[in-house]
Amino acid sequence: MRRTLILTWILILYLFSISVQSKYHSRSLPYDSEEAKVTSLHFFLHETISSSNPTVAVIAQANITNNDNNSSVPFSTVLALDDILKIGPESNSEVIGNAQGLGVLIAETSTTNLLWYWDFGFITGKFNGSSISMFSRNPTTAIVRELSVVGGRGNFRMAKGYAQLQDYIQNDTNIISELYVTVIHY
Repeated sequence: MRRTLILTWILILYLFSISVQSKYHSRSLPYDSEEAKVTSLHFFLHETISSSNPTVAVIAQANITNNDNNSSVPFSTVLALDDILKIGPESNSEVIGNAQGLGVLIAETSTTNLLWYWDFGFITGKFNGSSISMFSRNPTTAIVRELSVVGGRGNFRMAKGYAQLQDYIQNDTNIISELYVTVIHY
């Protein structure tokens, strides 16, 4: 018993000396009381599905034989996106950036659900060089979908918020979606 007690004290003293001699250094930063800014954005996402220059492409697909969801892209399909962001729905509207990302078809049921990661990068105006990152489930059968803003760069550093997305035009070659985005950033 006495031997165990002596070894315990030796171990405690040894651990204490290690923590005192360590090279760990921490510097506290002063509290920055800058208030959060709320920015509301409105723009259109132009996606070209089939043409000589599509903005979405299938990059992987599971080798499954059924397609129970009657979708043109079956469950577990992985897509790469490089869509164009414009001020309006017209093809000649001013380009303000692009939305690059990945999508995965995640539902095997009759409801098509996609899991999207998008980075909305802006190339003009007040937010030139900034971007908003979104990661969210996108139930494509819903009329208005809500996506989560999970981060950003530049003016949108440490961003959070949400976007409401609604298809404005959808046909065999194009999907034009209208987005209202609310971003809280510092």
